[in-house]
Amino acid sequence: MGVLNVTPDSFSDGGRYTDLEAAVQHGIALFRQGAHVIDVGGESTRPGAERVDAATEIARVVPVIERLTAGGVPVSIDTTRAVVAEAALTAGAVVINDVSGGLADPGMAAVAAAARCPWILMHWRGHSRDMQKLAVYDDVVTEVRDELRSRADEAIAAGVDPSRIILDPGLGFAKTAEHNWALSAHLDVLIDLGFPVLFAASRKTYLGRLLAGPDGTPRPVGGREAATLATTILAVAAGAWGVRVHEVGATVDALAVWHATGSPRFGGTR
Repeated sequence: MGVLNVTPDSFSDGGRYTDLEAAVQHGIALFRQGAHVIDVGGESTRPGAERVDAATEIARVVPVIERLTAGGVPVSIDTTRAVVAEAALTAGAVVINDVSGGLADPGMAAVAAAARCPWILMHWRGHSRDMQKLAVYDDVVTEVRDELRSRADEAIAAGVDPSRIILDPGLGFAKTAEHNWALSAHLDVLIDLGFPVLFAASRKTYLGRLLAGPDGTPRPVGGREAATLATTILAVAAGAWGVRVHEVGATVDALAVWHATGSPRFGGTR
């Protein structure tokens, strides 16, 4: 899954693709590099981000989705709003990527059920502005597993086909770096729920902190690609269904090496 943020304030590439032509060309480039789907988002979900209204979000994403899908590029819509998801699906999107796991908008389940499209349910505890205050767990792996299972159960009860549900542990969303590493190490616990699992660590802050310089300054976003590739290979080897990344070409190359070595698998340990 290639990331395409058409926002002015996303943590990694905010403002780079707010121009329609730039966004479309970048989406096409990611697809040609090997992405299976381009994830288009019109609202930043970085920690501390303020919300935009639905009309603004729709105005940002729909023209891009229409252009990409007209050119044969599969698109997912990264949104927590049912009305935005509906507009995106009408424009040609084929997947809903909901970072709120259906909690932010009670109407999202009905949209996903009616469309019969894949619905990615991410673990979430609150909107970006306040989410880091909610990063409190006794056992993060068990609690995230249980909360994701509840999200899936509620989606199914609302009429969503179980075969269309994909889970995402939500790295960085109401999680500390330690929580992110624990979830990464025990991804098998989430996979054992029986749903495909999407892994999305690309360029995130906890990688920058791991790679901090001698003065403690986190590695800048542009210097986190090697670490992102490492998380990708480890996640896929643990059984992840997919990965969401900014640099598609390098990811495809790394996965080619993994395949060439026999696609070795391993599981985490509790």
